[in-house]
Amino acid sequence: MAKSVQAPQIPEIITELTENNFFFRGLDPVELQNWLDPETLATEKLYSSRPIYTAFRPNQNLEFLYVLLAGGPVIVRSTPLDRILAITYMGSCFGMRNLPIAFGQASRSFPSLVEAYKTTDVLKIPAIAVQKLYENNEIFRDRYNQSFELREKFHYHLLNCSTYPPQAVASLLRALIYQERSLLNQPQADGVFVFDLPIDIIAHACQLNHRTVEQVLKGMTKVGLISTGKSAEGQGDLIHVLSPEGLKEVYSATRDKVAWWPLK
Repeated sequence: MAKSVQAPQIPEIITELTENNFFFRGLDPVELQNWLDPETLATEKLYSSRPIYTAFRPNQNLEFLYVLLAGGPVIVRSTPLDRILAITYMGSCFGMRNLPIAFGQASRSFPSLVEAYKTTDVLKIPAIAVQKLYENNEIFRDRYNQSFELREKFHYHLLNCSTYPPQAVASLLRALIYQERSLLNQPQADGVFVFDLPIDIIAHACQLNHRTVEQVLKGMTKVGLISTGKSAEGQGDLIHVLSPEGLKEVYSATRDKVAWWPLK
């Protein structure tokens, strides 16, 4: 009697990537192992308010692509205005623009600090493995390239942050909605977008003071655009976007069109 052939066991980390990360979701786990040797992958816990690396240093590249596994978000801070230029949540990766792969070879900016805003678990994939996967897998290559487009569109939304507070906050929320929808991470089953988004992040992304951000969020809550809740850390950092279309109206509004904002 012929012996049955046992299917090769798929490492847990490979399964995690193919099920929960935009860059790898839906890829054949067995094929993925040809390019990502689990023995070369390293996990690391990143603690809040500690630098991970400084992006865009002249003539310097990263050694790893970082995959968010849990926690976060991870942010990019610019200087000298201390403005937040990028926000990465679970289901995505960061570090692409500092790898000598694809558009990363030309995508350069001014030095910016990359840090975990909250404690984050990441997987570090060696650049050489990313390069091989990029060259040999069309789906990964398309998604990797798309990540550069999403970064530019996120910046475009931030450029539309006017000094009018409701429009500035709406610009950031629209940027996150576009980003997470494109990454297939959101919306939730009920159509609501949920973001772990502390007031401090909003203030630094929109160049507003914390008190003004609080007032904008209260106004948006009052008219039913958003609701707020507590994050996993028990802090009131969750923002539920209940009406993306209504938010779009605020995003494109002028001062005299947002009736709920008391300051003219």
